[in-house]
Amino acid sequence: MATTITGALEDYLETIFLLIRDKKIARVKDISQARGVRSASVSPALARLQELGMIRYVHREYVDLTAEGEKAALKIFSRHQLLVYLFEDVFNLPPKSAEADACGMEHSLSNEGLDHLERFVEFTKNDPEGKRLVDGFRRYLAEKSANAPRSGERTITQLKPGQSARVVEITGHGMIRQRLLDLGIMPNTMVMVERKAVTGGEVLIKLHGSQISLRRKEADAVIVLEDRN
Repeated sequence: MATTITGALEDYLETIFLLIRDKKIARVKDISQARGVRSASVSPALARLQELGMIRYVHREYVDLTAEGEKAALKIFSRHQLLVYLFEDVFNLPPKSAEADACGMEHSLSNEGLDHLERFVEFTKNDPEGKRLVDGFRRYLAEKSANAPRSGERTITQLKPGQSARVVEITGHGMIRQRLLDLGIMPNTMVMVERKAVTGGEVLIKLHGSQISLRRKEADAVIVLEDRN
């Protein structure tokens, strides 16, 4: 009998599955500790899971999974592991963040979405093209992270008219970088934004007493630290 259970009950079912797998038994106190809730909160969930035919439970005894419950729990656990892999191994998130995001997303996946996720994971693990895709994406993330402004830093574009800042880094390449250097915009120089185009175009700055007009791409390529003095 196909049964739909809530996300909260899925979490309980997965917890029971993991306790039985790792400790061979699942008791109410073990479940409450694993879920971080009081024992009194566990009993209603167990009663509902038993009504749905997912577990066998006698008050004050061990909790056991039925065949249907074990099948459902294994599916829930597998889905969770797929998401952890996606966030940690593909998106390169820290383990704690990957685990938290997987928990937040796993209950909202449709069967079709889960099926495609399984195929994607197979693709990234077993197909050379999939492995190259993941490697390329991780390199892209690393480059973006390396070029991202550090705490307290921003681009010239993000400064407001009247704000002054010290240039920290030029992230542009090629002709953009060369033009900025030719204009005298280099690390440790002070700049002040005088005017910004309303449409998001040119930015007029003052450098060494002279006015300089920068295109948006050029202003975006200059990382500065605002002068708060």
